[in-house]
Amino acid sequence: MTSDNHRESQQLSPFPGASPDIAGEAVAWLSWLAAERRCSPHTMEAYSRDLRQFTAFLQDHLGSPASSESFLALLPSDVRAYMACRRGDGVGGRTILRSLAALRSFARHLERLGKGKAAPFSAVRSPKLPRTLPKPLTAASAVQATSVAARAGDPREHWVLARDAAVLSLLYGAGLRISEALGVTRAGAPVGQIDSLTVIGKGRKTRSVPIIPSVRQAIEDYLTACPYPLPGDGPLFLGAKGGPLSPRIVQLAVVQLRSALGLPDSATPHALRHSFASHLLARGGDLRSIQELLGHASLSTTQIYTAVDSGRLLSGWSAAHPRATRGPSPGAASKIK
Repeated sequence: MTSDNHRESQQLSPFPGASPDIAGEAVAWLSWLAAERRCSPHTMEAYSRDLRQFTAFLQDHLGSPASSESFLALLPSDVRAYMACRRGDGVGGRTILRSLAALRSFARHLERLGKGKAAPFSAVRSPKLPRTLPKPLTAASAVQATSVAARAGDPREHWVLARDAAVLSLLYGAGLRISEALGVTRAGAPVGQIDSLTVIGKGRKTRSVPIIPSVRQAIEDYLTACPYPLPGDGPLFLGAKGGPLSPRIVQLAVVQLRSALGLPDSATPHALRHSFASHLLARGGDLRSIQELLGHASLSTTQIYTAVDSGRLLSGWSAAHPRATRGPSPGAASKIK
């Protein structure tokens, strides 16, 4: 192959900087993730992008396209050089952590095929992330955000306002992720006497969540107002032109609510899911049950809400206790179990 032809093939390849064998194995790896691991389309897209960026880096770093052999012959210092390069580009720790997870997964794929050992990727320490707590809304603010009445003065059509209220009611009233709420079909809508909803969550895992009457009523109000036909196997929530509702539209609707209701910048669709968990825990909800309702794979993920609740306890103590002349010490919240 001439140098011009090689450059052209690199430009056309979905993995620039990779030799044909790496590009082929990358496609097989992504297919395996989709079929066996049931990764979401968002994860697949992110992992594919991570590998493209790494192979492009390797071509500059090694001076030639990366092959299976050179990929697994990398040293931990090579992987750390890539991480340093990404940090230099202003990429955050969470993105680098996800990239490292993608590269480890691909290296293990090559190892399963007998092409070598994935040791260099396992030897690199993952970047530490700052521990940030969820920022739930107050109960009053969360209820307002799910009310059509709170949208008074909004120039959009009534059915659109009813739709937004129904979507946000599912996030706060059932703890759904926005993708889960928008994935509900018309046939699966919890209306009438149906008081539960089967949700398809991360990894295509299903769970059943109870639906309280106020959420069912919000969905019924939307269905009554919606001007478009809703086939049973089609999406429950539609956009203004009749197509599937985009998550971005829901996010923009919450931005408008922040201004109208005086909500903090932390008020997002996902904050309503945080509010669902935090408010349940504050009222005596069982942590294991909350885990199941949220669809968390690990209890440790759900336990972060105990720290939020502890912070509220300390704030109340600081404001009300007669001996609380000073605020609680910075590490006090972590000591409350």
